[in-house]
Amino acid sequence: MQMLRQSWVIAVLLWCAVLASAAGNIWTRHRARELFVELERLGREQENLDITWGRLQLEQSAWSAHAHVESQAARRLRMRVPEAAAIKLVLP
Repeated sequence: MQMLRQSWVIAVLLWCAVLASAAGNIWTRHRARELFVELERLGREQENLDITWGRLQLEQSAWSAHAHVESQAARRLRMRVPEAAAIKLVLP
């Protein structure tokens, strides 16, 4: 009788261990899928940010081009290049 009770307790413990192992396996796979989806989302976001960064660099190079700066100075600030005769050189 004692032997039957011990084997029954062992069987219940083994069944609980298998159940816990299965639940852990399911949770681990679910978490791995969630993390993979998050990784893919972050990869797409990084690609979009790289594209935006490239566009900003192109825009910055266009805004800092000499011809653009000169035209903005003439139009907005009414600056002009002086005549050669009006330029005076000051030496120390």
